[in-house]
Amino acid sequence: QVQLVESGGGLVQPGGSLRLSCAASGITLDTANIGWFRQVPGKEPEGVSCITSSGNTYYLDSVKGRFTISRDNAKNTVYLQMTSLKPEDTAIYSCVVARNLWTHWQIYNDYNWWGQGTQVTVSS
Repeated sequence: QVQLVESGGGLVQPGGSLRLSCAASGITLDTANIGWFRQVPGKEPEGVSCITSSGNTYYLDSVKGRFTISRDNAKNTVYLQMTSLKPEDTAIYSCVVARNLWTHWQIYNDYNWWGQGTQVTVSS
């Protein structure tokens, strides 16, 4: 009964910004671990960022300093603020949630639920 709905994707020029949202129902996000993964055709999902139930945050090296993950407990929503976007950031971005994170945060199979994704395209 957990549902995750992403929004905020779109087409931006290199150097631009987008804010992705993940609105959850059926689970309280401040009790869970939430990640953002991205995927392009023919490639495995790539962990972009994660915020744990305790508020710790983690980032893929290539997005450090450019992306920020945050959580609004009142809205039960997690955000990914993306700045200084590059063409290589183009992908479908999905929100993923785990009750417990037993291994590394970038292990996609450790997450229990995922959304349908939102397309981010960075192109000039």
